[in-house]
Amino acid sequence: MTASPVLGPTLMFQEAAEAGAAVARMLAANGPAFAALGAKLRAAPPAVIVTCARGSSDHAATYGKYLIETRTGIPVASAAPSVASVYAAPAVQGHALCIAISQSGRSPDLLATVAAQKAAGAHVVALVNDATSPLADTADTVIALSAGVERSVAATKSYIASLAALAALVAEWAEDDTLRRAVAGLPDALARSWALDWGSVGASLQNATNLFVIGRGLGLAVAQEAALKLKETCGLHAEAFSSAEVRHGPMAIVGSGFPIIAFATSDVIGDDVRAVAADFAARGARVSLADARTDGAGDPPALTADPAIEPILMIQSFYRMADALSRARGYNPDAPSHLSKVTRTL
Repeated sequence: MTASPVLGPTLMFQEAAEAGAAVARMLAANGPAFAALGAKLRAAPPAVIVTCARGSSDHAATYGKYLIETRTGIPVASAAPSVASVYAAPAVQGHALCIAISQSGRSPDLLATVAAQKAAGAHVVALVNDATSPLADTADTVIALSAGVERSVAATKSYIASLAALAALVAEWAEDDTLRRAVAGLPDALARSWALDWGSVGASLQNATNLFVIGRGLGLAVAQEAALKLKETCGLHAEAFSSAEVRHGPMAIVGSGFPIIAFATSDVIGDDVRAVAADFAARGARVSLADARTDGAGDPPALTADPAIEPILMIQSFYRMADALSRARGYNPDAPSHLSKVTRTL
């Protein structure tokens, strides 16, 4: 716990509030690049896609995995960076696409993995916030996240820009006009999500020590991100699970008073999250269900949109609550203990 309270709005609050504007900049800056890459991938579909990322960026990769696999059918695998950076193992030659996601574009293990993929013939796409970084220099296609400088250690707007970039890419690749319209409407929808009141969630976690965060499919990525933010900014031991995976053992520790946050999209995959949330509530757990089917009427409220976009809107509302919860618990969300803005892992 920090000994010095933050006076005035935190950097995390200010930067998360800018997410809609950041997404608008990212879309404006990369329209031709999305169209060109989408055409390239339609003309010569990769046999496999490899993602490379750490932390929040890896959660964005989870979102990309579900979106790409459900819209194109092409398998997506997450690279283990130490295979290249520590074991120095080469990547197999093949018809592959490598999507690297990073805020700084400077972590040695990420760069080693990208180099190995490129040496094996992969087309490297970098979703990166620092367009002057080594990752951007290495990539075949650069998607500048255009989020602007993030000074808070806790990444917010760059994470949301990463999700939006993946949605925009897949919309062009699949020539999905419905998803294109949903992506175009993201800046305004994010502003509406930022205004939603998740105070009841913060109140339920004021004195908590442990909790589960549940999602499934496209919603799993934001469950992972929410759990990370609760650990790094609020001092809470939070674990993220798929609503399917949580049934395999972790649910045994859920009993009366155990806190749960659940993210349920409005499509059929959200039904399983709603079912697990109901099961936990029946045991007396303190369940906070963000249900997109309620279109802002639930507690906590979540907006109805294209199911691919709903998780992005939910995490925007969550960020505002997490900032307030961090401060209420006596922490400074801008400067978590033992962390720095750029993590350089080998």
